[in-house]
Amino acid sequence: MDFAWLNWLYTAIAQVITWIHQAYSTFINPASGLNWALTIITLTVIMRILIFPLFLKQMRSSKKMQELAPKVQELRKRYKNDKQRMNQEVMALYQGAGANPLGGCLPIVAQFPIFISMFTVLQAIANGTATKYGMTQAVVDSAKQAHIFSAGISETFFSAQAVTSKVIIGVFVAVSSLTTFLTVRQSVTRSMQQMPDNPMAQQQKILMYISPLFAFFSLNFPLGLILYWVTTNLWTLGQQHWFYSRHPMPQFDAKGNVIPEKAKPGLLARFRKTPPVEEAPEPEPEQPKIVRNQPSRQSRSKRTGSKKS
Repeated sequence: MDFAWLNWLYTAIAQVITWIHQAYSTFINPASGLNWALTIITLTVIMRILIFPLFLKQMRSSKKMQELAPKVQELRKRYKNDKQRMNQEVMALYQGAGANPLGGCLPIVAQFPIFISMFTVLQAIANGTATKYGMTQAVVDSAKQAHIFSAGISETFFSAQAVTSKVIIGVFVAVSSLTTFLTVRQSVTRSMQQMPDNPMAQQQKILMYISPLFAFFSLNFPLGLILYWVTTNLWTLGQQHWFYSRHPMPQFDAKGNVIPEKAKPGLLARFRKTPPVEEAPEPEPEQPKIVRNQPSRQSRSKRTGSKKS
């Protein structure tokens, strides 16, 4: 898996790995597994931060699609006998609203070259040929000596000689499979909530249960690459949970219009102490005035019954 046109990226990734490793080597043994584990985790976090704008673009596009769901359902009912026209109308609706159904592929496409580069550089470290990507021989030797729980970071399940190394790599593969499943389930569940009548719902469910099986192909991957994949899965889980919690499913009124969300306080506002607002006392209800009907005063002649002469 060596794409020659990506040699410049292999060199860039190898250089970044070297810089991070040298930074940790100022206070951690360069050949220790902890140093190299932190190097790979830090590299993963840096890469995910760089593609964070793509994630936001993906989520915003997904949110727009959620808001358009009632209109999409209406178009599907209207053109249920003409699938070509239905697809054209739906795509026109998405384009008019600035929603991209393929936006969810952007982070994956962006990560693929990085994944290939990590695989190539770690394989080169295992083969002792990473110097062609700019790594010094001292860095390559320290990586070959580094072990995470007695398993070398450049070892694969099939290349490892010790049984304990195979067990350690197998555990990492199982964790990779689990985190892959949780990541896909989180995304598919949200997708099915936004569009319950999606004709691709069944295929998405199948993908959700098949996706963990692909993780077992990582038995052929170096341990360092599996650690990268587990870290990026955990990052994705946290990132999606953060976005979904701040942007719940849109609510619609009887006419299918989106009910505006209530503004949520920012992170700083939650910790900012604000003096309690004293509520004005409620005015006491006025007591109804009691009107006493006094008998009208009669003249003396009427009271005594005498007549005026």
